[in-house]
Amino acid sequence: MSVTLNCDMGESYGNWRFGDDAGIMPFIDCANIACGFHAGDPMTMMRAVELAAREGKSIGAHPSLPDREGFGRRELRLSPEELRAAFIYQIGALAGVARAVGKNLNHVKPHGIIYGMAARDMALATAVAEAAKNFDLPLFGMAGTFHESAARAVGARFVAEFFADLSYGPAGELIIPRTQSAVDIEKAAARLERAVREGKVEAVDGTLLNVSFQTVCIHSDPPNARDVAAAMRRVLDTAQR
Repeated sequence: MSVTLNCDMGESYGNWRFGDDAGIMPFIDCANIACGFHAGDPMTMMRAVELAAREGKSIGAHPSLPDREGFGRRELRLSPEELRAAFIYQIGALAGVARAVGKNLNHVKPHGIIYGMAARDMALATAVAEAAKNFDLPLFGMAGTFHESAARAVGARFVAEFFADLSYGPAGELIIPRTQSAVDIEKAAARLERAVREGKVEAVDGTLLNVSFQTVCIHSDPPNARDVAAAMRRVLDTAQR
């Protein structure tokens, strides 16, 4: 199976414009579209879905904790029941928008801090997986974490993910910045090429980690996001020839 490239998108809100969706979209396979809790609003969601549909890209829901002010990157304590309901609410909203343009959702990809929280907590991971299963959608997550084991436990399909534009900690955890700066494209490209060819990634302390994945994530918020997308597309296309 070929490795796909996905990107977190549709993260504007009202008059606030964020991310180069139009510039990034041609290079990716899957668009993870914000559902209103960390970013996005009805018009932003509609525009992002319409753009992805025109470009022939798969559309996924990108639900979050209810943290618009912190862009979904602050740790909030929801019970598993609250989290499951919040995710069903958000996925359902985007599914309705997609249906309005004749499209179905392709997957669910949690956003920001809840991604890491669920990777470490089986109860939270189960809530997320159950929400995806409710819509019969695959869950994008990290192999070897509670993302994978929860998905398998509830019978949801699982797609393992690698992050080309983020660093990894020594235990395999993602290092997610609260604010975004330009990505070192040469470093990210080398990280991705090694991951694809060798199944390895070097953590920030030099630890060599094994990685397994079917999709690669990049983000729309770095100032050079379009160039990152183009470079990661070249790496994948070259490595998979």
